Amino acid sequence: MTATLWAALSGVGFGLFQTLNGRAVRELDSPYVSTFLQLLIASVILGGAALVTEDPAELLHLRVSTLAILALAGLVHFLGGWTMLNLSHGRIGAARTSPLLAMTPLFGLFFAAIITGVVPGWPALLGIALTVAGAYAVAEPRITGAGTAPRDSVFGIGTAIAWALGAVLTAEGLKRFDSALLGVTVGVVTATLAYGLVLLAIRAPLREVTADRPALALKLSAGVLVALATWARWIALEDIAIAVVLALQLISVPVVLILASVTAGAWAEAVSARVWTGAGLVIGGGLVLLLGT
Repeated sequence: MTATLWAALSGVGFGLFQTLNGRAVRELDSPYVSTFLQLLIASVILGGAALVTEDPAELLHLRVSTLAILALAGLVHFLGGWTMLNLSHGRIGAARTSPLLAMTPLFGLFFAAIITGVVPGWPALLGIALTVAGAYAVAEPRITGAGTAPRDSVFGIGTAIAWALGAVLTAEGLKRFDSALLGVTVGVVTATLAYGLVLLAIRAPLREVTADRPALALKLSAGVLVALATWARWIALEDIAIAVVLALQLISVPVVLILASVTAGAWAEAVSARVWTGAGLVIGGGLVLLLGT
């Protein structure tokens, strides 16, 4: 299977995950505990797969600097990005969050230029412009009659920033270590341990939240999907450019828009014509980035 196909499958997986997760977060009523459960599930799945298919002893031969990059990528992407994603899902829903995440290629090109010195050309700049226009259409407060405030888009855009920086750090880590599965496992386990310590420190009510079994089952299903989608994304990052992988993640946008209103109800997700227009712009921007890379 080609790296491009892995990236595309990752986009579909993230779309399915967001659809389920948007509803689960609202029902669990705690985005922080929800994020921890998500991390825990991903750690179990990816860690188990790594033990079966890889040689964990390879990690013992890595330089400390390489392990630090992989761990930092996990903290940025999983701890930071997933927390803000769950906060955004709880505040504005998956349908309006997903197009905002399409700004990830924009931030990815920015961070890649700073860290690797790669400067985008005119096709990439056109793609960035389309992406930003689409994200603005979704973030603008008049997208629904609910009067969404501009600050409600902060968490979605923050997720895009975290995922972009995490992708660049991931690519740097994989230059020094050729096992995508072990690399992502280092990142997600680091983030899970850190999150667990934080929840213990603040004494989060884990038992009360997990008492809602239907919502918990929904969250577990979403966690499995995002773990597999993340694995596919790391595989893709081994062989193709960061901008291509991030652009193909935009496949998640139409997946979410189509399914969100079905699973959560149009009243909850508010999938308006403006949201669809914004989604079309960000998808078009992603395609320009893909073709121009």
